[in-house]
Amino acid sequence: MIIATLSGLVPFLVYFGTALFLLMLFMSIYMRLTPNDEIALIKDNNAAASVVLSAAFIGFSIPLASAAANSVNLVDFIVWGLVAGIAQLLVFLVFRRFYPLVSERISQGEIAVSIKLAGLSVTVGLLNAACLTY
Repeated sequence: MIIATLSGLVPFLVYFGTALFLLMLFMSIYMRLTPNDEIALIKDNNAAASVVLSAAFIGFSIPLASAAANSVNLVDFIVWGLVAGIAQLLVFLVFRRFYPLVSERISQGEIAVSIKLAGLSVTVGLLNAACLTY
């Protein structure tokens, strides 16, 4: 009985490791895409930067989890994980078109615009996740 249970350990480790890799890849690209140094801002106790970065992380993680749960194999998971990452990156780029000074406002600690971007990131992540349940 235990051996049958442990037979799923290898696929779990493969999917979990892949998910962590995709998460780190997304965050690396996201932080390069934004003009702010989010990590430095967060170390300086900038709540606005923390809210936006955390929401981007969550907004990507939700559809990534959906992709893991609904994929038919590892390649399928990776492809849909990349699609989820692209969608989340587009959130920031589109938002920046409507709020061209968003990065400066975040670096100044303006929380209102940060919460709006955060809400949009999570919302798109939820919609993205729902669309991945095919």
